[in-house]
Amino acid sequence: MLLEGTLLARSDVQQDTAIVFIHPAGRLHSLPLPQELARRGAHVFCASTRYPNNDSALIMENVLIDLGQWIRYLREEHGYAKVVLGGWSGGGSVVTTYQAQAEKPTITETPTGESVDLSDLIAADAVLQLNSHISRAALLTDSLDASIIDERDPFRRNPDLDLYGRGNSPKPPYSADFVAQYREAQLARNRRITAWVKERLADAGPNGEVGLSLPFVVYGTMADPRWLDPTLEPNERQAGTSFIGDPSQMNNSSIALGRYSSLRSWLSQWSIDETNTSTVKFGHQVTVPALVLTAGADNGVPVSHADLIMESVSGEVSRHHVAGANHYLRNQPEQLAEAVTTVLDWLQDRDLYAPPA
Repeated sequence: MLLEGTLLARSDVQQDTAIVFIHPAGRLHSLPLPQELARRGAHVFCASTRYPNNDSALIMENVLIDLGQWIRYLREEHGYAKVVLGGWSGGGSVVTTYQAQAEKPTITETPTGESVDLSDLIAADAVLQLNSHISRAALLTDSLDASIIDERDPFRRNPDLDLYGRGNSPKPPYSADFVAQYREAQLARNRRITAWVKERLADAGPNGEVGLSLPFVVYGTMADPRWLDPTLEPNERQAGTSFIGDPSQMNNSSIALGRYSSLRSWLSQWSIDETNTSTVKFGHQVTVPALVLTAGADNGVPVSHADLIMESVSGEVSRHHVAGANHYLRNQPEQLAEAVTTVLDWLQDRDLYAPPA
């Protein structure tokens, strides 16, 4: 198996710490934050997993293994004495779960029963939660279109829950009762899909095949009321936007959150009850220092997720909020500078970064 990674480091600056940026499927070397950290003298390694730019068959436990191989490589081949985990967005739950398993391994198999050996993971020295959410499963569940009543037909809908419907469909600002009803329906939909997935995995194929991880489509995955109603978990985001565009357009587009999945990937990555990769589930096992960085105008990560991360991690935890910042810190030089300075000062205070002479 070939893994790709990009080391961003100035040739005139030596560091004994590597900051490892990770996302389950994203390639992060082009993001402003890792690039600017490297320009300021940090050594930043942007690690790709075995699922670059394609999460349709992604198994989260394999992502943990891939991250472990990168850390071993950086220590043994490049000689870094210390490693800091940089969990960007969807990478936040990855680094939390990785560190938890490195400190105290408890995961021994995937949700579908395949054995997983996480006993030799090398623990990091600190964790960065950078515009992170608590899990991919939680983010998707809160984004599922609750009005869809037939997984085979995205246009069979309950009009009382259709955020994008016409006529008498609900309109923002949404009442607390409506939001509660909507969230309940989203959770029920995630669980219905999970139950169907388990049934399909248990069914034998036409030639007696067992456990085939068939592909399928998940319709309606950009329908979080928060993106339409900024009074829900308010921040500086603009109503009607999301981190991948207009949510009303992306909800049933060909490219969107969790659109394509294999059966096994659903259970490992997207099932709210089955996934092993969760900051809320494993944060209490993390004892190294953690920094939680949040963006004021984030339209990808709900505000409450930072609170949940803070409550979950048991070690020393710090928090910094960058007012006005978007999810990616793109085209925002002032907010980017604040974020970079915050990270580097925090690392320096813990002997994990030395400013260039």
